[in-house]
Amino acid sequence: MDRTDLPPTPPAGDLPPDAPRGFMARLRNYFLTGLIVAGPIAITFYLTWWFVTWVDGLVRPFVPEAYRPEQYLPYGIPGSGLIVAFVALTLLGFLTANLIGRTLVDLGENLLGRMPVVRAIYRGLKQVFETLFSGNGSSFRRVGLVEFPSPGMWSIVLISQPPSVEISNSLPGVEEHISVFLPCAPNPTTGFFFYVPKSKIIDIDMSAEDAATLIMSAGVVQPGSDPQKKIAALAEVANAARVANMATLRPVPAKVD
Repeated sequence: MDRTDLPPTPPAGDLPPDAPRGFMARLRNYFLTGLIVAGPIAITFYLTWWFVTWVDGLVRPFVPEAYRPEQYLPYGIPGSGLIVAFVALTLLGFLTANLIGRTLVDLGENLLGRMPVVRAIYRGLKQVFETLFSGNGSSFRRVGLVEFPSPGMWSIVLISQPPSVEISNSLPGVEEHISVFLPCAPNPTTGFFFYVPKSKIIDIDMSAEDAATLIMSAGVVQPGSDPQKKIAALAEVANAARVANMATLRPVPAKVD
């Protein structure tokens, strides 16, 4: 059969869409969107359950068996140890607030202060807990921008406390410095700690929680955005990554001389 009898080949732009690939692409997008919606919820419930069971495991040995719920019920109650821990800590705080409790705490601190290795660990942890859980503290409640890692590039930092007198006297210049923590993406618990002159920090109206969300999402989830838009933005990022991956795997047509 002559080649002139064959039907003409349609242009590349008129080719029908690849139905199987389109179906699989939509299926993958639906799966990624569902994963984005269900993933944070599942991880949150898992971490909460892990924390409750961890506290129960720590507190349960100190509770007499006669007072445990499983002695009167056919099953145990998750979170009973957490309730006992909450009541015990609240009672400890109440006793510490009076004169007798304050005296006992001072005696315990003096005892720990005489131990060479334990003394440094206890004092450091006490200062961290007092700073983080004090209602009057301002550490990590302010968010700012610092020109880092190079000029023209700005990073989000959490503003902490001014340096001590010893460190402040060692810093160059006469301008007052302040300590900041620069979280890293996508894990905001790691990062860089350094001292910056106050004039080099730009304060921004953003909470520390919004800043952590912005860093963990690498800028995808913006503060104040609608939850549905957040999900759509994450799905769009996943779709763009899929398209870029397909483009790199697609063969390049050879040139015809």
